[in-house]
Amino acid sequence: MLEEALREISRGSAEIIDIERIEKLLKAFFDEGKNYTVKCGFDPTAPDLHLGHTVLLQKLATFQKYGAIVQFLIGDFTATIGDPTGKSATRKVLTKDDIIKNISSYTTQAFKILDESKTEIVYNNDWLEKLGAIGMLELSSTLTVARMLERDDFSKRFASQTPIAVSEFIYPLLQGYDSVHLKSDIEIGGTDQKFNLLMGRQLQKVYDVKKQQAVLMMPILEGLDGVQKMSKSLNNYIGVTDEANDMFGKVLSISDDLMWRFYELLSAKTLDEIAQLKIGVEDGTLHPKKVKEELSMEIVERFHSKDFAISAKEEFDKVHAKSQIPTDIPEFSCDGEIWIAKALLDCNIEPSTSQARRDIKQGAVKINQEKISDMQLQLSAGEYILQVGKRKFAKLKVN
Repeated sequence: MLEEALREISRGSAEIIDIERIEKLLKAFFDEGKNYTVKCGFDPTAPDLHLGHTVLLQKLATFQKYGAIVQFLIGDFTATIGDPTGKSATRKVLTKDDIIKNISSYTTQAFKILDESKTEIVYNNDWLEKLGAIGMLELSSTLTVARMLERDDFSKRFASQTPIAVSEFIYPLLQGYDSVHLKSDIEIGGTDQKFNLLMGRQLQKVYDVKKQQAVLMMPILEGLDGVQKMSKSLNNYIGVTDEANDMFGKVLSISDDLMWRFYELLSAKTLDEIAQLKIGVEDGTLHPKKVKEELSMEIVERFHSKDFAISAKEEFDKVHAKSQIPTDIPEFSCDGEIWIAKALLDCNIEPSTSQARRDIKQGAVKINQEKISDMQLQLSAGEYILQVGKRKFAKLKVN
């Protein structure tokens, strides 16, 4: 059992520091039923999450299976400073109203993955605000400027003479102090957070907490293109609040190679179960599309429900396998003749007329299920089913 737990906890990780400590904590749980704590911090910098954000949540859920109490840390204090990790400029400070709004979104989505009974939601404003000037000065004295400049993003900005606010130097120290206050046994985060995660280990030693947290780092999940990290700005993301049909279609659109990456980082299936699926695909007894459908169903069920997942699959089969029009598509109308690119923009299935023209040129636009190539096409009076790609539909009535 211990070996299986270590395999599942290590699964997909980019780096683990002090695996021996994690093994000791697991052994104490299996032998004595003793729980331990795993900390993960979330700065509520945006109200909407995508699947890339849930990689850490999935790992926390795995720890919960093996005795962990998750310290789900809301960085309501540190969000007012802004995490400088990976930033090329000082980040805009959030207002209290922004933070409250974003916290609500984070926790709602988190409990679709985490066991609420094994989760403690903590807010670092509760102890960081009480540090006061003396406490903050003591904390600042634990690290030198030279050591702080070892951080890659800081060193690059310093070399290029890009401004670095003193408050940004404080951020890693505050994140580390969270581990001092919470006496965390383990902390997890992304690979880009390594400096901050190690700060927790260092400060636990400085403040004589009698323990040093182990650190587990997870990689950044690639987006739908399979190359760049999942990001809203790159439009290669799957949002956790996406509609069920859209979510199903997006997961099904990923490459066969990326599918296994998603299984490793996002699926609740065990490594042995995933290995069996791989064997099935390799020996030809399972079609990759069938395996990808399983993954799509699992993810839709997690964020919506089983009924929604079944319905999404049926709708996908109807539209794609049988080349039919979706049951429920948005309807629009306009008065007088309209240019096709503007029609696609007005019907919210293209972000701009220039993108519409590009998609028409590439053969991705259909009218009434027939591809079009005329970028100057004018739609006269009548009703049209507009389609971009495989998932975007709209009904337009030209009066």
